Amino acid sequence: MSKPVIDTDACIACGACADACPAGVIEVEDVATAANSDDCVGCGACQDTCPVGAIEVTED
Repeated sequence: MSKPVIDTDACIACGACADACPAGVIEVEDVATAANSDDCVGCGACQDTCPVGAIEVTED
């Protein structure tokens, strides 16, 4: 199963990852969080879209 791992220290809370995620896994307030990581489809859109490289999609 895939899941996004977010470097909250690097995150700039721009929301690009949340907008790119087709499964609605990521939510952004002060920083991005993988609120629904069980729903991750492993597409990597969040990782590819993050302008600061703060997200890595990993396999469990």
